[in-house]
Amino acid sequence: MAPAPRAVRTEAPDGPAQWHRVLTLLADVSLFIGTRSVWTQAATHRLVLAGVISVCYAAILVTGVLTLTVRRTRSLARLDLVVLVTAVTLTLCAWALNHAGGDEAVLTAQAARELAGGHAVYGQPWPWLFHGPGVALTPTTDGGYDFTYGYPPLAPLLTVPLLWLGHAGAPATAAATAALVVGAVTLWRLLPAPWRSAATMVCLGFGLLPSYARQGYPAVIGMALLIPVVVRWPRLGAYGRLGAGGVARAVCLGAACAAQQLPWFVTPFLLAGVYAVRRGELGGREAARVVLRIAGTAVLTWLLISTYFIVSEPGPWLRGVALPLTQGAVLHGQGLVGVSLYFTHGSDRLDWYGHAGILLALALLALSVLFVRRLGPAVTVLPWCAFYLATRSQDGYYLMMTPLWLAAAVTVPLTEFAHAWQPRPRTPAGARRRAALAAVVAVLLTPALVSAALAVTGRPPLRMDVTAARRTSPYTVSRLTLRVANTGGDALTPHYMLTTGQGMSRYWSLVRGPATIAAHSTATVELRAPSGTFTVSSKRRAGLRLRAFTADPQTLSTRDVRRAELGLGHPPR
Repeated sequence: MAPAPRAVRTEAPDGPAQWHRVLTLLADVSLFIGTRSVWTQAATHRLVLAGVISVCYAAILVTGVLTLTVRRTRSLARLDLVVLVTAVTLTLCAWALNHAGGDEAVLTAQAARELAGGHAVYGQPWPWLFHGPGVALTPTTDGGYDFTYGYPPLAPLLTVPLLWLGHAGAPATAAATAALVVGAVTLWRLLPAPWRSAATMVCLGFGLLPSYARQGYPAVIGMALLIPVVVRWPRLGAYGRLGAGGVARAVCLGAACAAQQLPWFVTPFLLAGVYAVRRGELGGREAARVVLRIAGTAVLTWLLISTYFIVSEPGPWLRGVALPLTQGAVLHGQGLVGVSLYFTHGSDRLDWYGHAGILLALALLALSVLFVRRLGPAVTVLPWCAFYLATRSQDGYYLMMTPLWLAAAVTVPLTEFAHAWQPRPRTPAGARRRAALAAVVAVLLTPALVSAALAVTGRPPLRMDVTAARRTSPYTVSRLTLRVANTGGDALTPHYMLTTGQGMSRYWSLVRGPATIAAHSTATVELRAPSGTFTVSSKRRAGLRLRAFTADPQTLSTRDVRRAELGLGHPPR
C-alpha cells in the first residue's frame, strides 16, 4: 500500500499576514536611507556615536531576517517595536551630530532667550543671527529681509527649558526632534498593530522628517500635536459627548495652532467634517454644540498659551503670528510659481498666486462639506493642495504633514461617513442631478483656476540689459550697470538680485540711478554686489539670472545672463 502523501505545511493559524511582513520590512529598509552619511561623520570625531550607529546597522539586518521568518503575529509585532527603537536611536544620533539648525532654529532659540530674559519677542529684528553658515535669509519684495520671529509662541516656550544645550539653534532643534520622536511613538501606539511600522517609516524613516526637525521647524511640533486629533477623528464627539479623551484632543488641536500656522489650514476641514458626521448622527443642533465645544476648547488653549504675549505685547504679537501671511516674501517653492520663476521671465500679476491659493482653499473646504461621504478621509490632505498655487509653495508644507495622511488612511475609512450629512438642494434625480453637482464643482473651482491662469500668463514689466560689469577676479563681480525699461503702466520701484540655480540670493544695493522708474520710461542704474562681491559658480551649467522684484504691485522680471555679458571667463570642462 502506497504511503499517503505528506501534508504541505502552511502558515500557522495565528501567523502574520504577508502584507504585515512587507510593511515591517519596508520600514526596516527605510532606516538605511541617510544613515551612511551620519556614520561617516561620526567616525571622524564621535566614535561612540559611530559604534551606536554600527549596532543599529546590525539591528536592521537581523530584523530584516527575522521579519521574513517569524511564524507568530506577536513575534512580528515585537519586531515592529525593534524597528521603532532603532529608528529613534538613529534619529537621536543624527541630532547629536547635526543640531545647529537653520533660520527657523536660530530664530526660535533667540525668541526663547529673549523670553527667558523678560524681553520682547515679536517685532524685534535680529539680523546678526543670519551671518552663520546654513542660515538662510527670507527676502521680501520691498527689497528687505525678514529678521523677526513670525510664529505662534509654543515653540519658544518649549525651547526655554532646553537653553542649557548651547548657543545657535541647538535648543530649538532639540525641542523639534523630541516632538517628532514623541509624535512618532504616539502614532505608532494609536495605530492598529499591523500598521505600526508604517508610522515608523513615515515619521522617522528615509531621513526626511528628522532633517526638518534638525532644522528646528516649529511645524514639526504642530504636526506631532495634531496626530492624536487626526486618528479616528470622525468619532470625536460621538453620541454628543466629548469625554476626557475628546477634551484632550481639542486641547492638542489648540496647542498645534499655537505652535505654527500650518495647523490653521487643516482645522476648518476637521471641524466641518466632525459637524457633518455628528449632524448625520444627532441632528443639526446637537452637532453644532459638539463642534462649538471642540472649537471653544481649542481656542481657549490657544489663548492660554499666548496669554503672556497678548498682555505684554499685543500689537507686535498679532502682527508676528500673522507675519507669514503678510510679510510679502518673494516667490519660492515647487508649486505653480515655478512657471514664473523658471519657465518664463516673470509676471506682473504675482498677487494672483496668493489669490488663487486662498480661493482654492475655500473651494476645497466647500467641496469637503458638499461631498463629505466621498472626500471625508482626505480632509488631512486637501488643505495642502491649495499651497501648490500659493506664492510660497515649498514641498516641506506637504511633507511635514504626511504623518497625518497616514493616520487618516489607516483609521478613517469611508464607512465612517456613510450617514454623514451632505447639504443638497432639491434637484432632479438621475442625470440632471449629476449635471447639477458637476456644475457646482466647476463654479467652486473656476475662480481659483482663473486666478492661477492670470498669475501664470502675466508678463514681466521690466526689460533689463547689462551694459557694464566691474570684476575683481575671473569669477567675481563687484558692480553692474543696467539699462532698465519699464514697459508697464505703473511706476515701479525694483529691487535687484543676481541668482544662480534655483534659490534666491541677497539684493544688490543701488549706487547710482533712480530708485523708481516711471511708466513707459527707461533708466540706467548702477548696482553694488552684497558684501562687495558676488562669486559666480565655476560649474559650466550654473545658470545666471538677473531678477527684479517690486512690492506694489508685486511683480517679477527676470533676464538670463550669459557669462560673456559679465566679462567672466568660461569655466574649465
